[in-house]
This record gives sequence, structure tokens and C-alpha cells, in this order.
Amino acid sequence: MKLMKTQDAVGQVLCHDITQIIKGVTKDAVFRKGHIIKEEDVPVLLSVGKDHVYIWENDENMMHENDAAEVLYKICAGQNMHGSDVKEGKIELIADCDGVLKINREKLLAVNSLGEMMIASRHGDFAVKKGDKLAGTRIIPLVIEKEKMDRAILAAGSEPLFNVCPFKKKKVGIVTTGNEVFHKRIEDTFTPVIIDKVTEFGAEIIGHEISDDDNERITGCIMKLLDMGAEMVVCTGGMSVDPDDKTPLAIKNTGAEIITYGAPVLPGAMFLLSYYGEKKIPVLGLPGCVMYAKRTIFDLVLPRLMADDIVTEEDLHRFGEGGLCLNCNVCTFPNCGFGK
Repeated sequence: MKLMKTQDAVGQVLCHDITQIIKGVTKDAVFRKGHIIKEEDVPVLLSVGKDHVYIWENDENMMHENDAAEVLYKICAGQNMHGSDVKEGKIELIADCDGVLKINREKLLAVNSLGEMMIASRHGDFAVKKGDKLAGTRIIPLVIEKEKMDRAILAAGSEPLFNVCPFKKKKVGIVTTGNEVFHKRIEDTFTPVIIDKVTEFGAEIIGHEISDDDNERITGCIMKLLDMGAEMVVCTGGMSVDPDDKTPLAIKNTGAEIITYGAPVLPGAMFLLSYYGEKKIPVLGLPGCVMYAKRTIFDLVLPRLMADDIVTEEDLHRFGEGGLCLNCNVCTFPNCGFGK
């Protein structure tokens, strides 16, 4: 590109978008890349502070910001998303469905570390809705060496950096435990909370069993729901270290693989995650805090489980940083630091 005084640029091809910002009114391009500058455009350009403009000079070794944004978009875009039109050298990625955003963090860092280019996204492993903005891509200068964009493609590898895993309409079974509920000493206020949370993701409740604090009975309830075709089983209560709390033992006795009993999250430290059988059906043990706290460990793992995204022991360990809910007076989850 070549720098020219605006008054001398009539008839030249503009090589970048010219943005006009009027506070509270607009922030948009008044002229787009490729626009041929006319005499009447000069006062407009001057009014937006452009005493000089860059006009296009062909160089086969360089790439314009719009074309570079397309390269970065192709690096990023995976399943269930689309790109916006290129605007001011930027392309945004938009979700095509409700689901969980998955990010190849290592590759994202590798591309951003090259310099002169950027990919900015929202946090991965959280729920997104159809139409949500996922990420934005652009280069920093107006033009960049083609060789550098080739390096970006190489750093990203063969798989896209972003994917949206759609939610599955799972069949969910619930096991409510505790002598106090089983013998009707108190009302069950835990189960309605679970129903509200799982049905938000399209789940179907196929069964609800109530058990006393007998581990064999609890195990039988879990197995009954699995035999009914449950694709996830949620056990409520009985998760502390009290002698009458037998839910962890009952889950273990189903033969499920225990991923973790305990998580570095507050509220939710006594959470248990396991997977049953070859289909890796989640069987969860939820501590009592899920019943009364607005956001807990359950809110961090549930979207991923509903999208068939396997949660590992390492994933849960990583919640230590960001795993403290601040119980804000006005809850903005997931647009806050909880779980991040």
C-alpha cells in the first residue's frame, strides 16, 4: 500500500475500511476497502480525521487484512458455527445451535503467539446459545506477509480451533436419598431443583426413585433407572462424611468408574462424578448445596454432560482457580468468573 495525502488521492483505490465514530450514534465504515475515492469523498475523509489515506499497490507477497481475516476464520471455524461478513478487517464466529463451546487452547495460543494477528474468544467449556458471538479474528496491521499467514495455518494444525457440541435430549433418572425424605419427615425440595436444571437443556425425566440411607437400596434404585434406559442418573443427598451418608458407596457398588469424589469448587466440594458402562453414562452424586445455592459445581459440569462432552478428573482439578462462587447479590452466571 502507498500513503497519499487525501486531497491527492482522488481516483485511487482505498485499501482499508474508513471508520466513522459518533458517540452514541454510530461506529461503522463510511468507505469500504476497494472504494474508488471521488472528489466529493475528500471532505468526508477529512471530517473523520483522515488527512492521509492508504491506497492499494499490488504486492504478491503481501495479504490485505480482509483476506487475512478469512484465513484466520478458516483456521477457527468448526462444527455448528458460521462467520459474519468481513467488516473493518474482522470476521466474527456465530453459533448455529445451543451447545457447549470447545476450544483447542494449545493451538489458539500458538496462533496468537505469532504476533500481528489475533483470535479473541469467549471462555470454552461453557454453554452457548444459537446466535451467540463466539470469537473474532483479524490481523493487527493493514497488510501482512503471506508467509506469516502460512505459519498460522501450520500452527493451527488440521483441526479447527473451535467447535460447538450440541446438547442432546437425554433421558435422566433421579434418585432422592435420605431417611428424612423416605419416611416423609420432611418435604423433598431437592428434586424440583434438579428437574428445573436438567430440563433447561431439553432433558426428559424418565424416572424418580426415593431411597432411605441404605446403600444397597440406593444401588438398586440407580440400576433400575439404568435398566429403564436412563442416559444420566442424578443422586441427591447423602454425600457428606456422616456415617448415615451412603450415596458414594452405593454409586461405587453399581460398578461405575469413579472419576472423582470431591472437587475444588465452592459450593460443591462433595460432588461425585462417575461413568457407568461402555456408553459412559454419567452417574452423579450431588451435595446438599445444589438444593439451595444458586450456582454450584453442578452448573459447571451439567452443560458438558448434556452435550456428551466427557469431563475428566483433570478438568475438575482445574476448577481450583475460579472455583469459588462469590454469591453476588445480582447473579450474572455464566458471564462471571465462576468456573473460569
